[in-house]
Amino acid sequence: MNHGTEDGRLVSLSRVELEQLLSQAASRGARQALKDLGLDNGEAREDIRELRSLLGALRLARRTAWQTAVRVLTTVFLAALLALLGIKLKLLG
Repeated sequence: MNHGTEDGRLVSLSRVELEQLLSQAASRGARQALKDLGLDNGEAREDIRELRSLLGALRLARRTAWQTAVRVLTTVFLAALLALLGIKLKLLG
């Protein structure tokens, strides 16, 4: 593959050299991205594992809260229905 340089000369790279160059650039970019996120130290793997665990706990808590809310609403609805039925049948007051 040929590309022009700033001074007009052509640079020739083989496919293998180009792939190596791209691989190095990708590695440098990934390392820089991790550094920008503050995950470039040896504890990054554990940090990510803990974050995933916290997200899992949050999802479980949210699911449990919705289930509890539905159960409470269902119980209130059924209690109100029974109270109305009791009033209708003159069992309550």
